[in-house]
Amino acid sequence: MKITKFEELNIWKQALSITKLIYDFTSKKEFSRDFGLRDQIRRAVVSISSNIVEGFEKNNNNEFIRFLKIAKGSAGECRNQLHIALAVNHITSQEFAKANNDLESLAKQIGAFISYLETKRKNKEFIPTR
Repeated sequence: MKITKFEELNIWKQALSITKLIYDFTSKKEFSRDFGLRDQIRRAVVSISSNIVEGFEKNNNNEFIRFLKIAKGSAGECRNQLHIALAVNHITSQEFAKANNDLESLAKQIGAFISYLETKRKNKEFIPTR
């Protein structure tokens, strides 16, 4: 199946879902007042989907891989900030577990997609994007 727009990418859909979750957490009273952490975790989570899209829209396999790596790094940054939010009691352990597991799963999927694209690149095969 040929992917013609970023909205068809499952990793983008999952990133968007996690973004909603993080925004829900950071809108709660105590978390919303911690401006530094709130803004940093929001920037990190938005960066995940944004870099997936930016890489896809470059329509260049090397660039797509580069931006997917940045997205994966942003998922790790977001997980770190979740640890901080848990440590300072902005989120519950259940909220932490849900978001952290979702981010770990997304990072694994992005990593697998990067490996797939790198294999295709080495074999000089066409990558299924526009």
